Amino acid sequence: MATMVYPLVKKYGADMAILMAFLKGCIIALLGIFHLGFLLDFISLPVITGFTTAAAINIASSQFKSLLGIPGRSENFLEAVIAIFSNLKKIRYEDTLLGIGTIIVLVLLKNIPGRRTGTILQKTGWFIVLSRNALVVITGTVMAYIFYINEQEPFKLTGAMGQGLPPFALPPFSMTVENRTYNFLDMATAMETKLFTIPVVSTIEHIAIAKAFAKGKFLDATQEMIALGFCNIFGSFVRSMPVTGSFTRTAVNHASGVKTQLGGIFTGSLVLLAVGLLTSTFYFIPKATLAGLIICAMYYMLDFPTYALLWRARKVDFFVMLLTLVPCVFLGLEAGILIGIVINLIALLYFSARPSIRTKIEQIEGETVIVVVPEEAVAFPAAERLRANIMKLSGESECNVILDCKNLKRIDVTVAKNIKLLAKDLSVRGQRIVCSNCCENIEATLRVVEPELLNVKEDGDNYG
Repeated sequence: MATMVYPLVKKYGADMAILMAFLKGCIIALLGIFHLGFLLDFISLPVITGFTTAAAINIASSQFKSLLGIPGRSENFLEAVIAIFSNLKKIRYEDTLLGIGTIIVLVLLKNIPGRRTGTILQKTGWFIVLSRNALVVITGTVMAYIFYINEQEPFKLTGAMGQGLPPFALPPFSMTVENRTYNFLDMATAMETKLFTIPVVSTIEHIAIAKAFAKGKFLDATQEMIALGFCNIFGSFVRSMPVTGSFTRTAVNHASGVKTQLGGIFTGSLVLLAVGLLTSTFYFIPKATLAGLIICAMYYMLDFPTYALLWRARKVDFFVMLLTLVPCVFLGLEAGILIGIVINLIALLYFSARPSIRTKIEQIEGETVIVVVPEEAVAFPAAERLRANIMKLSGESECNVILDCKNLKRIDVTVAKNIKLLAKDLSVRGQRIVCSNCCENIEATLRVVEPELLNVKEDGDNYG
């Protein structure tokens, strides 16, 4: 969320993020209230995997400068790489050693054996693994403070932050930036595609986390969307940025045995205390420590088992993932996920227009016939192809045709009309087509469009 909102904040200020939280909350809540969550089903696993991978790469690359002590911030992966090579002389060895050391310590701590229940040693190991992020930040902060009181500053520090709790007020529906006043419509227009992509991405992440930790239990997606929506709406009244679920924090909660919403109240209380009392301490957090922590966390977001699964199971899905990932990295997350969704829908429509159809030649009551058996649903994009294939087969063998509809649950009017045209084309050749094993839905459609197709008896023959 921070990565997607940052360009708006950089250009227009924090008010834009607060309004985005409010609008995003309204959109998600309305989607939940009107039970429109099924629209997210059109965003497949390859698209989500490509997006989350690209987000991890972009977030990690945005920390390269801080890791090396180079001033400034990079907007994307390509800019981050170019910035490193163009600022080699500005690299600070103190920050670099601290940042790389942070990554090494985090990896080592993550692999300490331990269990939540067991011996004292096992519990200690489990606690260290669980709190490793806090431990490295506290250690880095203490180091920086010791240097500071000895009038030394070898590391670039986070610096001063706003202190105290934010006021309770309406979200900003207008703002003034560089002597220009933006009304609500101007602010919404400035958000461009982010006004729609951020709610979609936020909901996808939230539902994905909920599914991952549901452990087979029923998940009410509508309830989750309404909760997420109102969380953002109410958050905007206390100047919150757009929020969503967090894989890391959810995993920590799960590992800690948290089972109720009281865990959220406890965490929220600690955050409020920190914001009210500890913001002066944040001044001494080294940027390299935070950079190392974020880069390490992003590495563990790379889902290598899923990449391998997509490659082994279905190459098309793997390439859909790649065609989402690459644009997300180089063109931006919003453009990338839209490209991924479009490519995925094109693939879906292509296979919908090319359904698997099995054909066989059989002897029925002494007559040779071609039996055509669609193996999956036949919708209107496949109507013309079905007709053309049957015409080609019947032209080669000059036999009558039986369309076996045992695998079909329904057909649309376009398919029925094409079958009717096919029957007329075959009749010119002295051939005919009949439909067999039709369910009630298909019979009802054919009875309106062309009842003769259901007449399986003619001249004493029975193709049914």
